[in-house]
Amino acid sequence: MGPLVVLLDVYSLVVLAAVVLSWIRLSDDNPLVRITNALTEPLLRPIRRVLPDLGGLDFSAMILLLGLRLIRNALLV
Repeated sequence: MGPLVVLLDVYSLVVLAAVVLSWIRLSDDNPLVRITNALTEPLLRPIRRVLPDLGGLDFSAMILLLGLRLIRNALLV
């Protein structure tokens, strides 16, 4: 497994952590929330812009995780 694959796996965990933290609803001043938002929002924001409004449901993290998995699998071929 190459370093890029490991990096994609670690970033996937950061995205998952951001999702879980959003469910817990910690303060935006919380260091974990600030770090995960800083690392994930640059990729989540453009995805949210192109997604249709789904009545308050945010599937951007799921789409990002799927994209990361596709890239990871392509690197392993």
